[in-house]
Amino acid sequence: MKMKAAVMTGVGKPLEILSVNVAEPKVNEVLVKIGATGVCHSDLNALHDETTPIPTILGHEGAGVVASVGPNVTKVKVGDKVALNWVPYCGTCEFCVTGAVHLCESAFEPMFSGTLLDGTTRLSKDGKPIFHNSLLSTFAEFAVVPELSCVKLPDEMPLAQAALIGCGVATGYGAAVHAAKVTPGSTVAVFGIGGVGVNAIQGARIAGAAKIIACDVKSANLEIARNFGATHTINAAEEKADEVLKELTGGFGVHAAIDCTGHVVATESAWKGVRKGGTVVVVGAFDPTMSLTIPAEGFHRVGKVLKGSFYGDTQPFRDFPALAKLYLDGKFMLDELILDRIQLDDINKAFHSFQDCSCVNVGRSIIEFPAVSMNSEDRLQDDFETVS
Repeated sequence: MKMKAAVMTGVGKPLEILSVNVAEPKVNEVLVKIGATGVCHSDLNALHDETTPIPTILGHEGAGVVASVGPNVTKVKVGDKVALNWVPYCGTCEFCVTGAVHLCESAFEPMFSGTLLDGTTRLSKDGKPIFHNSLLSTFAEFAVVPELSCVKLPDEMPLAQAALIGCGVATGYGAAVHAAKVTPGSTVAVFGIGGVGVNAIQGARIAGAAKIIACDVKSANLEIARNFGATHTINAAEEKADEVLKELTGGFGVHAAIDCTGHVVATESAWKGVRKGGTVVVVGAFDPTMSLTIPAEGFHRVGKVLKGSFYGDTQPFRDFPALAKLYLDGKFMLDELILDRIQLDDINKAFHSFQDCSCVNVGRSIIEFPAVSMNSEDRLQDDFETVS
């Protein structure tokens, strides 16, 4: 089947809108008609990463409707509305059987190779393979994905908002609720108010934190943070964040700090600003050439925890439906995270906005595709057979 896709043809080059071929799903795979996909900063990182296989279809934050299923698929059926999880897991390793599915390693080798779980690709052009991104490749009209990447959501969940759940929303929410284990009445600091940080604030709010302190170097982001639940803000370019955190908490420091920046300076400040027995959760990816320094003197006496958190310790089949319900119940803000609604042809404009410091970065540009029928299996099959 032919479909339209945004293809990475070179490192740092604008994506090309091309007609490519997508094959039918194989065993334990699902064909999803993409309804919406977010443009995440991680996509920009992949575009400029020399290890990204070329050509590839980027995109990992998407939602759509199941168009067809391969053999042995049992979790979804044609017509189901799904949000896509970019880290499918094996379900049988020690991490999976103990509930830490976010630590499973099964997806990473094919992910880095640009294939699906079996080591092959379903994408091609003129007989030559095109690679997958994060086992999804949502910058296209259709995507063949592992069954464990498909999380069924309620029919009433809008696809643009559903797409957001799959990456930044789940990571931020999970960092607060699962990794930091924020409790009612506690105090929380969030460093880095972007697409992840603002959702860590929402997670802390939903968990019942009494004080939620947003820390950033952009005044505009700090104002936005208040709209999502921050009770206090600190401009880290103008104040020493760790000292202000102690001032706001009677000299003790916050119970938990969540660092979404990827900068070791912020993590070190978070460590200083957390009280004895407190927890620092790092979800931002560090530059591997940098070193993190925390005080060795008295380390054993302060009882603090420094914890890395991948994907916010998310369990997609638990957390995606929970987030959808919170949104549908009016308790979690997703509409406000949609910065712009664009078509696939305008995708490079969204990438350019990442380079513009004046652009708001608290949220996502959303690429929307033509409306998908939820109730007609025949219609979805027609789309699979005839789209060009």
